Amino acid sequence: MLKIKIIIVFLALCSIAFADNKELKTVNRIIDSVGRKYAPDKRTALFNIVFTENSREVVLKGTTNLPDAKSVLLDSLSLLKISYTDSVIVLPEKSMGEKTWAIATLSVDNIRAAPDHASELVSQALMGTPLKVLEIVDGWCHIQTPDQYIGWIDEKGLALKTDAEMTLWRHNKRFMFNHISGYAVNTSKRKANHVSDLVLGDLFETISVKKKYLHIKFPDGRTAYVKKDDCLAYDEWIAQQPDVAAALSVAKLMLGHPYMWGGTSSKAVDCSGMVKTAWFSQAVILSRDASQQARYGVKVDFNNVENLKPGDLLFFGSSAQHIVHVGMYLEKGLYIHASGLVRINSVNPKDPLYVLTERKGLVGAIRIINSINTEGIVSVKNHSWY
Repeated sequence: MLKIKIIIVFLALCSIAFADNKELKTVNRIIDSVGRKYAPDKRTALFNIVFTENSREVVLKGTTNLPDAKSVLLDSLSLLKISYTDSVIVLPEKSMGEKTWAIATLSVDNIRAAPDHASELVSQALMGTPLKVLEIVDGWCHIQTPDQYIGWIDEKGLALKTDAEMTLWRHNKRFMFNHISGYAVNTSKRKANHVSDLVLGDLFETISVKKKYLHIKFPDGRTAYVKKDDCLAYDEWIAQQPDVAAALSVAKLMLGHPYMWGGTSSKAVDCSGMVKTAWFSQAVILSRDASQQARYGVKVDFNNVENLKPGDLLFFGSSAQHIVHVGMYLEKGLYIHASGLVRINSVNPKDPLYVLTERKGLVGAIRIINSINTEGIVSVKNHSWY
């Protein structure tokens, strides 16, 4: 009789364990499903949610910057009558207070994959770039850029701002540095010391105009002088009609500049960074990586070179689903791209300039100019952060 009771208890425990295991698998499937729907690209969305079991209850932990995704997850669990404890943090963290914005204050701020100077460089933010701050950890800001890219920036390179301060900044008179490179100095007189280097696309406020110089203020409050002829008024910059020839001219000005993984400034660039820099000169914001850039714009038949027009983006990889490189089409089969350095090559196998780019072939092409202010290709003028 005792043996029978033991067997019954054992079977009951197995049944409970089986039910629990089935429930946990369901929770895991729901988290995966919501993540795939709301955060299909981990480079542009955070949905880092895990769970444990505690006293026969699911405990949800992690972070996300997607409140709607969290709500769908919780509603799904409730609908299935799965008990849970919600310990998921929605970013930005409440402990940050009102300063949930930042403006890049160095000529080029490095964006890293993790909060560590030894971590991989994944992108960069130019001076004057508005950023959303998701959290601050040990002096590092977890940020999101205007093209939605997520990474970490050393807090010393940023000026943290409130909503009100950002509104004021947007209404102040700003200028864009309109040369490949240059300097801001401490006086408008002949003998001057450097305050900061500058790169194409840097934005700063103007205090006053003194003859040939602008008296400017950086986002962190530092002041300096820069030659007026080297700058373009912000309102004039965003009002201009984006021009393919002008974008290509900027790309050509970078010929010979070194390739740098993660580089998106005229100092040094990776392949998609060169394309972003060229189009940003025309006040157009493209997605960060080549594989992302390939998703947006008007697709062009690349099998016949006669279908291509100057400025078209050419994508290279093992297939259209595995893109690893991008360049900008020039003419007569030539394109400009960053590979080792910014250079010109050809898609024509008979041309001496032909190379099997990145050991991969041409797998796609898109046209930017007809797609401005569609998903993934946004003008600065129409971007609410600016």
